[in-house]
Amino acid sequence: MSVRPLAGPVALIAAASATAGALLESGLPAPATQWALVVLFLPTPALGWLLTVRRPELRYGPLLLAAALTFGLGALGVGLSARGVPDPIVIPLSVLFALFYGLTWVFVPLLFPDGRLPSPRWRPVAWIAAVALALHTAGSLLMWVHPFRPFTGPTGMRGLAGALASGIGQLVVVITAVVVFCGLVVRWRRSGRDERGQYACMVAGTAATLIGAAVMLVILGGSYAGREPDGGILAFAMTLVLGALPAAIIVSIVRHRLLDVRIGIRGSRLHLVFDLRPTVDEMLSDLGTALAATSEPAEQLDRLAAAIRAGLDLRWAAVTRADGTRVVAGDEDGPPALEVPVPGGLGRISAGPRDGGPLTRTDRRLLEALAVPAGLAIQNAGLVTRLVNAQEAERRRIERNIHDGVQQQLVALIAGLELARATGAGPDMLAHLREQARQTLDDLRELAAGIHPSTLSQGGLVEAVEERCSRLPVKTTVTAPAPLRTRRFPDEIESAMYFTVSEAVTNALKHARPGHIDVRLSLDSCRLRATVADDGTGFDPRTAARRGLVTLADRLGALGGGLTVDSEPGKGTRMDAWVPVDG
Repeated sequence: MSVRPLAGPVALIAAASATAGALLESGLPAPATQWALVVLFLPTPALGWLLTVRRPELRYGPLLLAAALTFGLGALGVGLSARGVPDPIVIPLSVLFALFYGLTWVFVPLLFPDGRLPSPRWRPVAWIAAVALALHTAGSLLMWVHPFRPFTGPTGMRGLAGALASGIGQLVVVITAVVVFCGLVVRWRRSGRDERGQYACMVAGTAATLIGAAVMLVILGGSYAGREPDGGILAFAMTLVLGALPAAIIVSIVRHRLLDVRIGIRGSRLHLVFDLRPTVDEMLSDLGTALAATSEPAEQLDRLAAAIRAGLDLRWAAVTRADGTRVVAGDEDGPPALEVPVPGGLGRISAGPRDGGPLTRTDRRLLEALAVPAGLAIQNAGLVTRLVNAQEAERRRIERNIHDGVQQQLVALIAGLELARATGAGPDMLAHLREQARQTLDDLRELAAGIHPSTLSQGGLVEAVEERCSRLPVKTTVTAPAPLRTRRFPDEIESAMYFTVSEAVTNALKHARPGHIDVRLSLDSCRLRATVADDGTGFDPRTAARRGLVTLADRLGALGGGLTVDSEPGKGTRMDAWVPVDG
């Protein structure tokens, strides 16, 4: 159950109760000391509300709210008692002070800074403190001590039991508070550079709180013995008890960026800015904008790493692909503080340490959410790389074909013409040269068709596919609906679909020994589809190499489409390809 909706009402009740209790106790006009105590108290419910609302995954905000509520209701009980309200209402409220002191002496420093125990070894201490706190509170209720009447000692069995329970509980709470303070000092001494300032503030705040509590215990003990308490010393002690811990937390926020809360100046005007971590939606939105700003895959990975680093306020962040390629944003100066895998085994995201404190479970959830767009960016980088490699291989193939084929034929033709001119060639030699020139022209046309057939540019996809299949040495059927024959598509779509069909029928002729090939072109649901099926030998798709089709699949994927191959030994092969088109 989320406590965020309750944060505001609880903070208001605590603040209003403390203010009302102080004014009821002293009356109006209230002395400056009463107003000072109220002002010192108000940061506690304010901090509790802020952390609960803005960092709901932490338990520290509700802890501060609980401390503020117990003090506020306790102060209200004291104020009502001063106005003669009956004991059954006053005393249950007044004994809540015991809970306030236990929370601030023990649990606020113990659970600093994120509301979790420093380690499982502290669990017994927390349980002992909780039981002692409950015992102290129950004992105070059993004694039924009025806050504005002189304490004359417990009467009756219930009073004696209450005094015993309250005394034991309070003693154990004090002992655990000292143990927790010593543990806090050890954590401060062992903390890293980034956390040392935060722990130093909490050590100072806890020490001041315990000193103030000790002074208050001495004063209260003297009042039970009949001595009149010194108002100035009591006010000083209350100042330490109420103001030391909130002041320590505020200084940690302002100076040491506790819990990712930062206060500063924005723009040319003075503002109070709580610069907390962005939400998952905000990170994904910023990341989408960053990735859309460039089409270069390497730069996309750079932007991805930079966005992760900025969003989590890390010293460095890295994105590593499955092939070992690594892009780092910032200065990598040590092992990662957190790593999450990218879905599909595409790589991993590494997060370095953060200056503002340790990474939390929320940070892991945020990185896991960013792993999805990271996977898309890595896939895009791999796709672009494969397309570039395929284009380079195609360029080399064309260069090789020109050099080994058409170029050699043209050289031979020129040599033949020179010889004919020198010897006065007769009709037979001229006929041979004419046939050689015609063959060179045919080869040149065939080479051009492999690059981009003229039929595709002039007649469209269906006509180009029919022209390509008409020259095959096996029976081939091309089927397409009449509207598709006159429909034109962008050049990149027609080229991708034409070469996909061409590669499929070429593979069938090379490897399958088919007796018949069936090619079907269709348009449905805003998708242009091509299906090539043969009755050849088939193959096992899990073991066969399909380098040509992989390149075409990348080409179709770049257009938002896809390609599947279904085959089985002895049962032929079926290839389905599609790309999205405008309706």
